[in-house]
Amino acid sequence: QVQLVESGGGLVQAGGSLRLSCAASGRAFRSYAMGWFRQAPGKEREFVAAITWSSLSTIYADSVKGRFTISRDSAKNTVYLQMNSLKPEDTAVYSCAAHYSGSYSSGAAYDGWGQGTQVTVST
Repeated sequence: QVQLVESGGGLVQAGGSLRLSCAASGRAFRSYAMGWFRQAPGKEREFVAAITWSSLSTIYADSVKGRFTISRDSAKNTVYLQMNSLKPEDTAVYSCAAHYSGSYSSGAAYDGWGQGTQVTVST
């Protein structure tokens, strides 16, 4: 099973940028599609972005399309989420997970969740 650790969160002003990292343990990482989700206080977990094992395909939630970019470096066993033009509504705990089966936008299709990293966007 893949084990994941997120980092890179923090406090940023609206319009700013952050890059999140998700470091994975295990050689099996290279065979999994990976996803980023977020959860704001009092809200359900929300799909953000996913990337296939080959990096040939990426999928984004409409709310982040054009602002966020997901990528992966298999040599470093790491998945990234570059977040630009951040908005206060992007404030949430961001978590990554490995995709096992099912819809890329469904949290139920993922496992090996990391502990998450807090992103706070101020006005």
